[in-house]
Amino acid sequence: MKPCVVGTTARASKENVRSVGYSIYYTLVNVGSTAGPLLASWAQEHGNVENVFRIAALSVFLMLFFVLLFFKEPRRAGEGETASLAQVGKNFLTVLSNPRFMLFLLIFTGYWIVFWQEFIALPLYISAYIDPKADTARILATDPVVVILFTMVIGVLTKRMQAFHAIILGTLISSLAWILLIVHPSVWMAVVTLIVVAIGEIVQQPRYYDYISRLAPEGQQGTYMGFAFLPLGLGSMVAGKFSGWLMHHFGEQMHRPEFVWWSVVAVGVATTLLLWIYDRFVRIE
Repeated sequence: MKPCVVGTTARASKENVRSVGYSIYYTLVNVGSTAGPLLASWAQEHGNVENVFRIAALSVFLMLFFVLLFFKEPRRAGEGETASLAQVGKNFLTVLSNPRFMLFLLIFTGYWIVFWQEFIALPLYISAYIDPKADTARILATDPVVVILFTMVIGVLTKRMQAFHAIILGTLISSLAWILLIVHPSVWMAVVTLIVVAIGEIVQQPRYYDYISRLAPEGQQGTYMGFAFLPLGLGSMVAGKFSGWLMHHFGEQMHRPEFVWWSVVAVGVATTLLLWIYDRFVRIE
């Protein structure tokens, strides 16, 4: 679903307002990110926990059919025919064979390994080591609420910053945010931590999509924007196993749960450093 939206934003936005377009996109996406945890909390309170997964499944099916029935790719004046399936496949292989771009996506996977701990390790950590009665689903709504309220504001404040530098800065902010939870493990500090994570997310995510859309040759925005979600998927695959190992090793075996977050911070700082090295010695516009 998301490549359709971000690809459309790339094609429909003029060059001078594209970063604003992605800020609007990211604001609207987080309306769903806010509704999800709140609905999950309601479902847990008023029925079986399985209802959370029924709501998620229904939402995905509705999005699928909505896109299939109503989505129409924007066409520019004087533009030729839509690319054939063979051309799309050729574009896919062209992007896949771009080593610099693929290296960037691989490095950026580290950001998502850190980010997904918000939904994997954090609820477990709160329940096990802070307050077992805390409504972790409602707590998780903090991040998207902050994104909705401040994406446009921060977008305006950082619009003069180079896109790749915004990616590096945002990654660093979201990574260091977890130190707050180490210093004072409490429900309210978890909320503050999520606020800071969200600020880092706001700084870099719209600019991340803006940066990749500008790398794409004419007519290949959709393919490039599809690849933009590769780090999100890879990060999700790694984050679950990584989180499980951290919680078991540092929490259950060593009884030092704070090291869970030091490990997460280490991954984020390492990702930031690799992005800085990439920017200095590898990246091309």
